[in-house]
This record gives sequence, C-alpha cells and structure tokens, in this order.
Amino acid sequence: MIKVMIYEDNPQLREGLTMLISGSDGFDVVGAFKNCSNVSEEVQAFDPDVILMDIDMPGVNGIEGLKQIRSFDNDVKILMLTVFDDNKNVFQAISNGANGYILKKTPPSKLLEYIAEAQTGGAPMTASVATQVLKMFSSMNNEKGEDYNLSDREKQVLQLLVDGYSYKMIAAEMFIAIDTVRSHIKKIYEKLHVNSKSEAVAKAFKDKIV
Repeated sequence: MIKVMIYEDNPQLREGLTMLISGSDGFDVVGAFKNCSNVSEEVQAFDPDVILMDIDMPGVNGIEGLKQIRSFDNDVKILMLTVFDDNKNVFQAISNGANGYILKKTPPSKLLEYIAEAQTGGAPMTASVATQVLKMFSSMNNEKGEDYNLSDREKQVLQLLVDGYSYKMIAAEMFIAIDTVRSHIKKIYEKLHVNSKSEAVAKAFKDKIV
C-alpha cells in the first residue's frame, strides 16, 4: 500500500485527487491539506511514501514546503503537481530535491502510474516539463566544472540517469546486477553531495559532469 499525502489549495481538486487515489487498489491518502503551514509536523505524523505538492498555494507555498521537508527527510518522494511548466518553477523544484514534476492536466491513470514510479525510485516528468528541463539546461553555458572524482563506471551510470533510465534499465544496459547499480548510485550521491536522482541529474547538467 503506497501512502500518499496531498497539498493542494483548490478544495474540489484536493477532494477529487483524494477520492481517485484512495479509491484505487494499492494506494491510500493519509492526509490532504490546503497549504504547507504545518508541513513538518504533518509529514512526520503521517509518514507518507509519496507527497503530491502543488506549487502555487496561499501562505506557505509548495517550493517552501519542499525545502522544509528536505531539511529533515530525504527519503519521502515528492512530486510537484502544478499548472506551471515554466523554467523558474521547474529549476527551483529540482534544485530543492523534488523527485518529479507533473502537470495537473495529467490523466488520472497516468497520475497513479507516476506515483507508483516515484515510490520505486523513478523521477516522473510530464513530457512538456521534460522538454523545458532540456531547453533550460542546454541554454546554460557554464564552463565544465570538476568531475567530482567519479569513476568511468559511475559517469556511465550518471549519464544513463540523465537519459531517464530506471535502475532496471541501467542494469540491463550495463550488464550488471540491480544491486550493483544501487551501489554505484549511492557512491555518486555521496561524491556529488546530493540526496535524490533529480538533484544528481540537475548537478550533472549544471556542472557539465557528463
């Protein structure tokens, strides 16, 4: 059972998402809130697996909520759920540790897929958002930074993460066990000083590591 929390200020959408997710096999909404004013207490009390986080909320918005959660919990998966796919919001979300970024117009069945994907370590993004990310990073002209002492094997794994490969796909591509993939990724996170796949990908682009 995947435990889900929702932060969304529109009461109709909040209720609709709650009914959709809780009414689906394998999912349970443990809490739904209109903003992030008490996000730290709520996340610690309900201990969700995945959080759907609206960005534009009155009071404490989704980006601030994301930052607060990441200050004490790097394990919970956070999907930004928003009408915005502009560069500023995408970059802020990824830089602050969001695990995915999807639009509110996402079809219900696809939304459930995205939640399940995030829970197993994926980084789901709506196609238009992924396009924005690629445009945004390709427009950055930072000089190549340090390579963070990544081995050739680790760079290969990081490149596949950047290309959107799942752990299972990386294992198949490199002819290695999935546990070996996890071991490589753990070392990559340590060397890059990041806590999530999305942060690792953002840093790889920003510092032109691969």
